[in-house]
Amino acid sequence: MSGANPVRGEAALRVGGESLVLRPTFAALVAAEGELGPLFALVERAAEGKLGIGEIVGLFWHCLSDAPAAVTRERLAEAVVEAGLAAATPVLRGLLRQILVGR
Repeated sequence: MSGANPVRGEAALRVGGESLVLRPTFAALVAAEGELGPLFALVERAAEGKLGIGEIVGLFWHCLSDAPAAVTRERLAEAVVEAGLAAATPVLRGLLRQILVGR
């Protein structure tokens, strides 16, 4: 799998030794909003430190691009927990930035 392209608003997340690309496309963000509620409210919760780990995984899941079949949502969640929030925060920050300012 190719690496993330920050110019396209992509971020990389390590899961099971693989680098997965998270791409905040319109379709991905609409799907995330359908599950998590309005994206602006999501950004506000994140800014206030009130974003839950389930919400983070939900956003990551919807933005996941071309993941191997072995990467289920449960495996993605486990990888986020294994890596810790310190590792997930830069990825989250990049996606939230794309939500706010676009490309």
